[in-house]
Amino acid sequence: MQQEQRPGRRSLLGAAAALGAGAVVLGSGAGPAAAAQQRSAGGHGKGGSYKDLPVPTVIGHRGACGYRPEHTFGSYQFALDNGADVIEQDLVPTKDGHLVCRHENDITQTTDVADHAEFASRKTTKVVDGESHTGWFTEDFTLAELKRLRAKERIPGNRQHNTLYDGRWDVPTFEEVLKWAEEQGRKRGRRVWLHSETKHATYFRKLGLGLEEPLAKLLRRYGRHRADSPQFLESFEPSSLQRLTKLGVHAPKIFLLDDLKTRPWDFVEAGDPRTVADLITPQGLKWIAGFAEGIGPWVQQIIPRDANGKLGKPTTLVRDAHAAGLILHPYTMRNENTFLPADFQRGSDPNAYGDAFGAFKAYYATGIDGIFSDNCDTAAFARADFLKK
Repeated sequence: MQQEQRPGRRSLLGAAAALGAGAVVLGSGAGPAAAAQQRSAGGHGKGGSYKDLPVPTVIGHRGACGYRPEHTFGSYQFALDNGADVIEQDLVPTKDGHLVCRHENDITQTTDVADHAEFASRKTTKVVDGESHTGWFTEDFTLAELKRLRAKERIPGNRQHNTLYDGRWDVPTFEEVLKWAEEQGRKRGRRVWLHSETKHATYFRKLGLGLEEPLAKLLRRYGRHRADSPQFLESFEPSSLQRLTKLGVHAPKIFLLDDLKTRPWDFVEAGDPRTVADLITPQGLKWIAGFAEGIGPWVQQIIPRDANGKLGKPTTLVRDAHAAGLILHPYTMRNENTFLPADFQRGSDPNAYGDAFGAFKAYYATGIDGIFSDNCDTAAFARADFLKK
């Protein structure tokens, strides 16, 4: 996800800490058994596809990064054990073409690379999708070199508790995640769903590190390329999703939407003048339905905030997208006051939890099909409460 990265566009332990990856099984309403019940009671339809997932679907944003450093097996495992129906990965390449799970190719904030004297000379400034960034980048490291680094909390100012786990896990490859999902699926007797994003697809293709070909190869190897595979594919660039289809990958696809005034970066490169605002019109949504099963809008495109930061009146996007046959997986819900709408903030501490349950209820009431959340347990409990009414 690119939006809702406050502070910085790219830039509290809720249940209980446990050993290892942090496996905690929730009590009422969010464990595997409850998820299975919700699949039968609140899903879109019959089994074998995304239509069989609980609705609203809880998507663990970068795992459970409200509780563990993002894109680590600690984060993924915590999400799976605590209410997430689907686990998200962001994919970027290494110098030698391996796909690894990092929110950005700039790994300055999410690893201890700055502490490695042997990599000091690799600090550089790059322009990625029109924005300048100074730091260390995955495409300048081989996988073996990257594996020498350890993950750390990206926003320690907001999530100081997560820093307890700095250095515990390395940077996972996507293939390691696929193996983990297979293993967890065997243990649970059910498929483990993933939601995987191709990051900066045009940028990497111009570097000779195209994401789609190695991704398609891995998905075929692990049987996740079919229309009924437990696998979503997402991108802010339509051409990346279209390329995956041409490569024979028919897993459901979600087109991610940035700010209304922006253009997807592949549109910028191709000279396509359409903005996100153009793409969420009925005509634009019909076009999206030609290559994707759904959209991933920013939550403020579902319910805008007013000048005081409070939730306003919902837009027609949910209705319009459903009319075009698209599902909606908006992003991102977080529990901390600093990320919540003003009317759901509580107290004066920006890093304390606000009324996240109330905010979830407001978003669920719009008819969205799922939501990305840093706090999957909260999202799952909120869904259980919402479905009771």
